Amino acid sequence: MKNSEKTNVMRILDGKKISYMSHAYEADASLSGEEIAAILEEEADMVFKTLVTQGKSGQYYVFVVPVKEELDLKKAAKAAGEKSVSMIKQKELLPLTGYVHGGCSPIGMKKRFPTFIHETAGQYEKMFVSAGRVGLQIELSPADLAEAAGCGFADIV
Repeated sequence: MKNSEKTNVMRILDGKKISYMSHAYEADASLSGEEIAAILEEEADMVFKTLVTQGKSGQYYVFVVPVKEELDLKKAAKAAGEKSVSMIKQKELLPLTGYVHGGCSPIGMKKRFPTFIHETAGQYEKMFVSAGRVGLQIELSPADLAEAAGCGFADIV
């Protein structure tokens, strides 16, 4: 892959010397996570989506959950040490993170927010998350993602 085709996510991983594989597919923001898993020919349990929330305190939090699961807001709030958290509005995503809906990655946001990966990721050798652009996923180990995003694991679904 040419350097000009690399996303910020890939440049960050390269800079940290973290190995990954990129997977491109027909860019379509309307695809569900389960459809993306099928395109990648991977189990949906190993393909994760990145969700951004705001706590009652005003702090933002990022949660990485399997595409076929829903974020449990009560468990997410507990993991974050908040009374409650709520999903941010889609129109707030780009200005806040630098990513568009369908291309949001836990790595390389404009600002680093406390981030939590669902604990089931730890049972796999590899997982998939957005590479920071619609139509592009990266495959890496859960431990490497945790290192790159500066996050930990929690029961959040």
